[in-house]
Parts: sequence; C-alpha cells; structure tokens
Amino acid sequence: MDMIIDYINRHQGEFWIAFGFTVLAVEVLFFAMTTIVLIFAGLGALATGLMMLAGLLPETWLAGISGFGINSAIITMSLWKPLRHLQGKRTPKPDKSSDFIGLEFVVEQDIRLRVPGKLRYSGVDWRIEIDPEAGIGEIPAGQRVMVSAVEVGVFRVRPVMKEAGASPC
Repeated sequence: MDMIIDYINRHQGEFWIAFGFTVLAVEVLFFAMTTIVLIFAGLGALATGLMMLAGLLPETWLAGISGFGINSAIITMSLWKPLRHLQGKRTPKPDKSSDFIGLEFVVEQDIRLRVPGKLRYSGVDWRIEIDPEAGIGEIPAGQRVMVSAVEVGVFRVRPVMKEAGASPC
C-alpha cells in the first residue's frame, strides 16, 4: 500500500489526469450527462493534471487541490452560458399520441390547480393535474374525468359531463 501512495505522491500530474477521466467516465456511463457538475469537475481535474505536467503547478497536494477547485470554478464560469444556451428555452409540447388520452376514471380526492391528486393505474402512481385548457380551478372528489394530455408520471385531466344512462366505472 505504501508503494501505491508513494507512486501517487511522485506522479500527481498523472493522478489528476486519471481522476479527471474517471469523473468524466462516471458522468457519461452512469448519469448520462445529466449532472453537469461532474463534467466541470472532470475538466478541472484534467486541467490541473496538465498544468502540473507542464510545470505550471508544483506537484503537491495543496497545489493539486487548490488548482482543481480554481480550475473547476473557471471552467464552470466560462462554459455555463454557452451550455445553457444550447439547451434552449422551449418547453416540450404535450403528448397527444398516447394511448392514455381519452382514459376516463373517477377522482378519489379534490384536485386544484396548485394541489394535484394521485392515482394508481396499471401499477404506476400517477400525479393528476387539471388541464390548464379546461378553464376550471377545481375538480371535486367523485367527479368523472378524462385524460387530455400525458407527461412523464402526470395525467392532465378535464371533467367529463355525465350522460344519461352512463354506467360508472
């Protein structure tokens, strides 16, 4: 074990490069580029290792950790706006092609615009929200509703007017 620690102490530039690639690999393989923090940390570690190998930073733990933090902060500040711009500001349009559209059921609790309800359907717990296009602010418990839009884990519903002779579900 002492040999490994001695090797890392003598080759800190290589350590920071390996650490940077490891963090980037974890970001890509396990988090599918969803936690951008690890991207900045990996790039900061790579920059620190390259600076040590180039002789711009001494190969000490204090310089490595300080360089890692400072490089990560600089990379974050310089890449934040361009990466944010790439995301765009568009919100996805509601899915109108789902098989759930048109599904009717009776709500078990009151639903308001700011207080969604819940429904367990087909083994999944769904959040029930009032469709903004329905033009209402509340759906009382016991009301029959129809799904008008679907998002991940969310049914957007609107009330169904009762027809004569319709049977409850």
